[in-house]
Amino acid sequence: MTHNNAARPLEGLLVVTLEQAVAAPYCSSRLADAGARVIKLERPEGDFARGYDKAAKGLSSYFVWLNRGKESLTIDIKDPADAALLHRMLAQADVFIQNLAPGAAARSGFGSEALRARYPRLITVDISGYGDEGEYADMKAYDLLVQAETGIAAITGHPAGPGRIGVSACDIACGMAAHAGVLEALIARGINGRGKGIKVSLFDGMADWMNVPLLFFEGTGKAPERMGLAHPSISPYGAFATKDGALVLISIQNEREWAAFCAGFMLEPDLPHRQGFETNVIRVGNRAEVDAHVAAVFVTLSRDEAAARLRLSNTAYGFVNGVAEFARHPALRRQIVETPNGPIAIAAPPQIFSDAPRVLGKVPAIGEHAAMIREEFAA
Repeated sequence: MTHNNAARPLEGLLVVTLEQAVAAPYCSSRLADAGARVIKLERPEGDFARGYDKAAKGLSSYFVWLNRGKESLTIDIKDPADAALLHRMLAQADVFIQNLAPGAAARSGFGSEALRARYPRLITVDISGYGDEGEYADMKAYDLLVQAETGIAAITGHPAGPGRIGVSACDIACGMAAHAGVLEALIARGINGRGKGIKVSLFDGMADWMNVPLLFFEGTGKAPERMGLAHPSISPYGAFATKDGALVLISIQNEREWAAFCAGFMLEPDLPHRQGFETNVIRVGNRAEVDAHVAAVFVTLSRDEAAARLRLSNTAYGFVNGVAEFARHPALRRQIVETPNGPIAIAAPPQIFSDAPRVLGKVPAIGEHAAMIREEFAA
């Protein structure tokens, strides 16, 4: 297959990654999408994320999502011959990514500072749970633990109690930050010819996302309340049930939208003048009555009828879909990824480039490229 180089701007770059789970594979998968050659180093039994589930044609859904376009080399970096092989690879590599336990890479002779001293053009990426300093540095850190530690679980969910965000948000935040850092480091190297080190932790990735709740708390003394599908400072803004069981989320952003909603959806053009319904501040204080009044109209309508009336009144709305509805969503773009067990349609990467469609590479079997890579980088 011929590739449009404009569509694959990282073509010719070599990324070596000693990775497992989600955060580091997220970063390297995006580099692979952009054309980098990514060699994934795995233990003989493979990245443990291969065993998370068997939902994707017998393969792990996590692994299929995050390991497209990579080559797999099984290796034991504690074995002197394999360690020497890795050094020969790093001598030619542009980027080295690792997310082993804190200190493990350095103990095996692959600490990032030592590697950059030996290979000055190398960009190193160290991914950890809580960074490499302080009392948390040695803590095991998985996504849900970091959701709990950063406070995002405490502001997520129903008023009854904290909730887990249903995807690996801390891993993804970390992987996204690492990917952006690598691209910046590549630009800098193009100017000055030198690589640099990048450290990203799951905690710091989510801490950045938590800036608004943090600043809100330090400015007011109160954390944002858990509101489920309601909004703490706007009313009406929440989910309402139709007579056929659908949940419709509406958002009223200003008094003009409220007046249009009252006239076009509620069929009560005088409602904004009624006591308790006049302004957003008043409605927030009178939320229970406002929500009950709006809910009483929704429950008389079907999903389709509610949608038609909301469109007519130019009200912002969305359906509270389950994953089954998401899978059929008209806005969902798919791309085919080849795997050892056949093609799988995944949700497409979010970027749509103007020059050419981006082709996603195949998901590797454990050690699929070991013989080829060992021959290529033989002493």
